[in-house]
Amino acid sequence: MLDAHPPKPRGAGVDPLALAAIIASAGEMPAADNALARAFFEAEFQPLAVVPTEGNGFFTGYYEPIVTGSRTRSAAFATPIYRRPDDLVEIDPDDPPAGIEAGTRFARRTADGLAPYPDRGAIEAGYLDGRGLELVFLADPVDAFFIHIQGAARIRLAEGGEMRITYAAKSGHPYTPIGRVLIERGALPSGGATMATIRGWLAEHPDEARAVMATNRSFIFFREAEVDDPALGPVAAAKVPLTPRRSLAVDRLIHTFHMPVWVDTTLADGAAFRRLMVAQDTGSAIVGAARGDIFTGSGEAAGAIAGGLAARGTFVILAPRRSPAGDEG
Repeated sequence: MLDAHPPKPRGAGVDPLALAAIIASAGEMPAADNALARAFFEAEFQPLAVVPTEGNGFFTGYYEPIVTGSRTRSAAFATPIYRRPDDLVEIDPDDPPAGIEAGTRFARRTADGLAPYPDRGAIEAGYLDGRGLELVFLADPVDAFFIHIQGAARIRLAEGGEMRITYAAKSGHPYTPIGRVLIERGALPSGGATMATIRGWLAEHPDEARAVMATNRSFIFFREAEVDDPALGPVAAAKVPLTPRRSLAVDRLIHTFHMPVWVDTTLADGAAFRRLMVAQDTGSAIVGAARGDIFTGSGEAAGAIAGGLAARGTFVILAPRRSPAGDEG
């Protein structure tokens, strides 16, 4: 899989060819030999601490929700998850066409050129109706909203069986955290926006929930992506299934996928979290050289950990010591 999707150079300057060569040699090593693995990493990589201007890295968590759904719309399952529309095109965020805000990655193709894509409110009001883009239907629009935030889900089908969905594209509008919106409106106390408190507020205020969720104009489109091993998470941006507590989402414009990262931070319950992770995903809110999002796993228990994780910590990339030709890096 790595051969088909080799690492790409990014702003941090990690040599993707050197990293690919190390990955290939790692695949030939015997499994479950901790001493050999440690010696391998020490020989092949050099640690480089990333120290942002504010003095430390920042880590959050994300997970794969598990919800019930149906491939068929009904009164019980009426909230759609959509496939990528054919009028949605990816553009260069550094050189957007006229009329498209800088930093935007997607736009709508029209007969007159490119235009901003309709946002969450417009799509939920019916912009995509009648186009056959519904991938699956859920019972709860709040579940759908949080699946958009997490970027993947495992769906237990009412018809029997299970499907897994993962990110395919987005509308192009910037991500707005509704926790911040609720704090600004006085609905939640400062510092009190967690996944649990946000979901609680939405459940207690059903008449206001849709309008609040619509303040996050970003809208995510999905595709079905099977994963053979149920212990692994969904296929993510690096085109490999995520591993709980080992896969890290990073800023894709700065860091190269498959790069090892040493993370030292603290979970919400005060427990230390210190371990070697691998950059295998990204996200709209994951911006900055020392910004990481820890994949905690699938289901409610993983969601409880992810929802409360927001802590400073140490972000250390492991960069290849040598070039592919064997020269010192």
